[in-house]
Amino acid sequence: MTDWLLPFLCGLGASVISAWGVGGGTLLLLVMTLFLDVDQRTAQGINLLFFLPTALSALLCHARGGYLDKPTLKAAIPWAVAAALTGAWIATNLDVEVLRKPFGIYLLLSGVSLLWPDSKKRT
Repeated sequence: MTDWLLPFLCGLGASVISAWGVGGGTLLLLVMTLFLDVDQRTAQGINLLFFLPTALSALLCHARGGYLDKPTLKAAIPWAVAAALTGAWIATNLDVEVLRKPFGIYLLLSGVSLLWPDSKKRT
């Protein structure tokens, strides 16, 4: 009966962290694969479903506030769709173990870059 409690709490915690702008989806992905024994492809699909409403909400809020650069957005959309389709094709055609190592390296490098930000002053 309580099998749903830990996944629910993880999802709730990741949603709160996402609301703060920290990237709760990535943490949710790690929790699902490392602690809840969810297959990486399934976890990536859940992570995408977790991300889409958040992204839509942010897009609407930014559009309402006039913070979207429409020419840049129009130029980026075709490339983003192509990259997403290519990434989905790669993810479904490669072995999970092949995907796991580069993703782990990416997460480590991403974390290190947050610990030691660029030392140049931004103007």
